[in-house]
Amino acid sequence: MTAPAATPVVVVGGSIAGLTTALALAERGFPVRVLERAEAPPEGPVAKVADVWERSTVPQSGHSHILTSLGVRVLRRRAPWLLEGALADGAQLLDLTRAAPTGPREPADDDLVALAVRRTVLELLLYRGVRNLPGVTLEHATTVRSLLLDPSRTRVTGVVTDAGSPVPARFVVDATGRRAASLSWLAQAGAPVGQDLTGPTQLRCFTRFYRLDTPGHTFPGPLNRGNAAGGIWDHCAAVVHPADNATFAITLGAPTADPATDALRTPAGFTAAARLAPYVAPWTDERVATPLTEVRAITMPPNVLRSTARPGPRQIAALFPVGDAACVTDPLYGRGMSLAFHHAFQLAELLAAHPEPGREQSERAVRLADDLYRPWFEQAVHDSAARAALWRSRAEDAPPPPAPPAPRGRPALAEIAWAAVGDVTVWRGLTRVLMSLNTPGEVFDAAGFRERVRRAPTPAAPAGPRPPTRAELLAALGAEARH
Repeated sequence: MTAPAATPVVVVGGSIAGLTTALALAERGFPVRVLERAEAPPEGPVAKVADVWERSTVPQSGHSHILTSLGVRVLRRRAPWLLEGALADGAQLLDLTRAAPTGPREPADDDLVALAVRRTVLELLLYRGVRNLPGVTLEHATTVRSLLLDPSRTRVTGVVTDAGSPVPARFVVDATGRRAASLSWLAQAGAPVGQDLTGPTQLRCFTRFYRLDTPGHTFPGPLNRGNAAGGIWDHCAAVVHPADNATFAITLGAPTADPATDALRTPAGFTAAARLAPYVAPWTDERVATPLTEVRAITMPPNVLRSTARPGPRQIAALFPVGDAACVTDPLYGRGMSLAFHHAFQLAELLAAHPEPGREQSERAVRLADDLYRPWFEQAVHDSAARAALWRSRAEDAPPPPAPPAPRGRPALAEIAWAAVGDVTVWRGLTRVLMSLNTPGEVFDAAGFRERVRRAPTPAAPAGPRPPTRAELLAALGAEARH
């Protein structure tokens, strides 16, 4: 159904979620006005602009990102021009089945691909495509300060910018990312605001980008994780994410409250740690790659399911959070961009089918968001807690704690990962969850899947290089600090 709307939809935030929502709405006949507080990106060749585009309002943009299989599927179906553009500008599709144990291939395995690309490349291509759409207006250096409400104060009718200018809107989409600005707008307006659901990640990450110098830009080692190399171990994480145009990122993860690993923020400490990590070390060879950036540090936000994205007390009509403004899940699992793409197109479809602002429309949008995000939020809360407790015990030299009970009695992620080493069926199910194609409940709660995990033999010590112990990691960091 095409919406006969003269008043535009206002999308606040012009990053991945906001631009995709603008694209999806414009394709369905809505005029769209995007208000973005940052300046416009530079002009020029995509790969070169991606090297220099600083996103001060999106601190995570300078870290590694992946587009999971869900994101690839959404682009193939909804925005093939964007996927084709990314591939033309140096991105690459990675076949995850190359990391699978031996076993028969199934037709659905064709979905098991991920897009290796820097976020800045994908976002720049999306931006340039959206700005050329008829009916879409992009305004930069514009911050929204408050909402306009109807006389009953139950429906949003627009926003007010930092210049004091009212901007009428048919609907307002909050695409402000992790800061979820609509919560403060609602509170300022005296509107009801529910309680967010949260769960800590207790994670900080250190990222550095490189460019391959190998002949033909061949990878110096296998991608043992399908779309990445490295691992998440009992006291740290180290992962290589290939990207576009022979670039790649190495990301190291450590507990937030762990001064002993502060040296990871220095180039020497970062390199020393990366060279201890199995599957990561070959990528740090100076003959293989050249650093493009300094080490970037970021403390990861908690898992959050916003009150505006789940059923609860009376919702204000015509206000819709999307992407990270609706839900944030542990960035270590890389679901954010893919879920944002998926949500944006689903929300646009719903608004086109139910274009009349009001209670029914808002309740449908809330149910949509809750159905989409809650399974990932619940799994992320559990996995973050299990990892944080294990890492904390290693930092305190204490016995490892018992794993917290998994949601609904499902196998723990570590159990599933061990079973997946030798069972292609378990590997396939786990990979489809990690790549967001199926929810944890759809795979992990299946009786047959649980039985395969239960019957898996006790894992032997894995062959090949082992991850460093915490003592070895700290010794390497201390040695670099003394130089």
